[in-house]
Amino acid sequence: METLVVHWNVDPAILHIGGFELRWYSLLFVSGFVLGWYIMKSFFQREKLNTDLLDPMLYMLLICTIVGARLGHCIFYQPDYYFGSWAGFWEIFMPWKGGLASHGGTIAVILGIYWYAKKYGPQNGFDFVWLLDHLAIPVAFAACFIRLGNLFNSEIYGGPTDLPWGFVFERNGETVPCHPTQLYEAGTYLLLGLFLMWLYWKKLDQTYRGTFVGIFLVVCFGSRFLIEFVKNDQVDFEANMVLNMGQLLSIPFVLLGIGLLVWAYVKKLPARAIPPEQPSGPKPKATTHYAHSLEK
Repeated sequence: METLVVHWNVDPAILHIGGFELRWYSLLFVSGFVLGWYIMKSFFQREKLNTDLLDPMLYMLLICTIVGARLGHCIFYQPDYYFGSWAGFWEIFMPWKGGLASHGGTIAVILGIYWYAKKYGPQNGFDFVWLLDHLAIPVAFAACFIRLGNLFNSEIYGGPTDLPWGFVFERNGETVPCHPTQLYEAGTYLLLGLFLMWLYWKKLDQTYRGTFVGIFLVVCFGSRFLIEFVKNDQVDFEANMVLNMGQLLSIPFVLLGIGLLVWAYVKKLPARAIPPEQPSGPKPKATTHYAHSLEK
């Protein structure tokens, strides 16, 4: 069993050029957004939406993810440091020093999506929930990439384990195998993304609006809640908490996901977008139902 333990001592930087370094985390972070852009492009093309809308969406998601994740860490995990002095406050604007919280990024992205849907949706045949549904799929893959970036940084891992796949994070001075919780989360998000992708391409016309994002929230944050039990505390104040901050912040998202699934099966709106210009001829039953619902 011991021979299967992984001694992890990978340099987080791919290369150094003078004072500049390219890190695995940065490469994987950007790669997640690039992959997401192409996935969303395939969705827009399939549902006959204007692909020119993809670029402003990408910019919105990048800004919301970085700003939201940074503020989430500062507010939820270390408010005393970042808001207790001017020196700490100015570090809020230095995300390269470390400290990003996925819950904060999720909140900011949801707000950004709401703005984007209000601005571009009415004239292009989609709404807020439609956008949440479709973005949930590439976000699952992007989250997988980000957790792999955390692995290369030797950060956000778990406590000691005697399981054969334990990682000894030697760059942090660890001498015993620990839970590679980055891989637990990355694997979960990868499987979630693949399942949602299959559901989209095979069952889109039998799926109700809100189903994709509902499944995403329940599985993503439900798994995060469970994995936190074996993860090391991120900040000192979590030491005496029954549930840590990551778990407490995950609960509302799981409940929101359940609520969206219930909403989806009550409203029964089609998951497919309805572009404003429809070809002549009889409309499919789901489209007629959706149009009737909008008139109410």
